[in-house]
Amino acid sequence: MQTDPTLAGSASPQNPKPRKASARFMLDHPLHILSLGFGSGLSPIAPGTFGTLFAWVSFVLFNRHLTVAEWGALIVVGFIAGCWFTGFTAKKMGIADPSPVVWDEIVAFWLVLLLVTPATFTGQLWAFIVFRFFDMVKPPPIRYFDRHLKGGFGIMFDDLVAAFFTLLVIALWRMTV
Repeated sequence: MQTDPTLAGSASPQNPKPRKASARFMLDHPLHILSLGFGSGLSPIAPGTFGTLFAWVSFVLFNRHLTVAEWGALIVVGFIAGCWFTGFTAKKMGIADPSPVVWDEIVAFWLVLLLVTPATFTGQLWAFIVFRFFDMVKPPPIRYFDRHLKGGFGIMFDDLVAAFFTLLVIALWRMTV
């Protein structure tokens, strides 16, 4: 969890000190529900992993009902709107990129799953593992974007880069098989 001194250190009537994510906080505003991945980000350990698991389960459930174009539209709208509402939630929490905000993992992993489909359960599992690796370790250039891009766009963009590297690894692996 990163703390932005300009957010966490500021005392204002709206945000006197950093707030902890909780069910009560999540239910205070509809945008928090989305940002916190419908509660998946409230996990006390590895909220990003639980957010990615939520993305996987929701993709499997909705994939039979959505076309590729509809998924594409959902991902684009989810990214653009996510830039706004993840930034809103982060500001309310007083933390630049709070761990419980997992909408970024959800949208990025939906993109990965959309582009690797059709894939077996094992293929999807490997996509999950590779994505989590890139999202947690944040090797360059992901780390650069994570540290230098601020606000909701910064929250969303580094996961999009992690998705790109996940897809690159999968494509390279498929070329060798």
